Amino acid sequence: MKQILVATDFSKCAANAMAYAMELASILGREVCAIHAIHPTEGINNSTYNAIFIDDYYNAKREALKEWVTPFTGNEAYNNVKVTTLCDVGFLKAVITKHIDNNPVDLLVMGIMGATGITGIVGSNASMMVTKVKIPTLIVPLESKFAKVPMVTLATDFETRLSATDVNALNEMIKAFGSAKMQVLYVSENAEPKQAEMREARLAELIKHTELEFNYIQDSSALNGIMNFIQSHETDMLCLVKHHHNIVYRLFTRSTVNQVMNKSVKAILVLHE
Repeated sequence: MKQILVATDFSKCAANAMAYAMELASILGREVCAIHAIHPTEGINNSTYNAIFIDDYYNAKREALKEWVTPFTGNEAYNNVKVTTLCDVGFLKAVITKHIDNNPVDLLVMGIMGATGITGIVGSNASMMVTKVKIPTLIVPLESKFAKVPMVTLATDFETRLSATDVNALNEMIKAFGSAKMQVLYVSENAEPKQAEMREARLAELIKHTELEFNYIQDSSALNGIMNFIQSHETDMLCLVKHHHNIVYRLFTRSTVNQVMNKSVKAILVLHE
């Protein structure tokens, strides 16, 4: 069975993300794997004495992870959700990538503190993972709670072509949620894109099982347009598409996805080109 992978550092943010993932897994018919990465130098501190007992330290961490998931596995509401744990040594990206490469993971879930106004500090791991790992990734701020029938908003420039894997993931969610409609948001200096009807029809062919409601906002800043929309319109889950630009572009342009992650209190589903 396919998995929802939940990265945890045992924080309140991670616990909130795990609760969100359990709700999703129950609806989507997925297993959940809680994963924790032990930093390569953690528990050693350059001490030969500590290094002798490092296996004990790792085992203690693995037991702590099993205890951490107990409140979720013991909840009768999630009796249909199988939960496993994985505690491995390595950098977060390497540990997660290794698991994804060897298991049928179709969604990564990570928690962040939420809107703080401190850009680049809070959620740095989540920011790094949406850049490096090209599977659908759900970022769950501490303030965000799962809605039984969530209102989903997809922000798009109509130019980006989603991968087939990400289109399937979004369609599965929409179908399982039973959402009557999904909002599509286009933000540009011009109020409406050229050939809007053709672009709408093309997107409607990809996103099935729900009615699409198209919204056009004129704003010179994609970030401001998105934030203003989700504050004034009901939105439980915001879908954004991560552009994988070349390194020169990344050096000089800040990612809209990362900017929104630092400001939003809504769950953010990051999809990929």
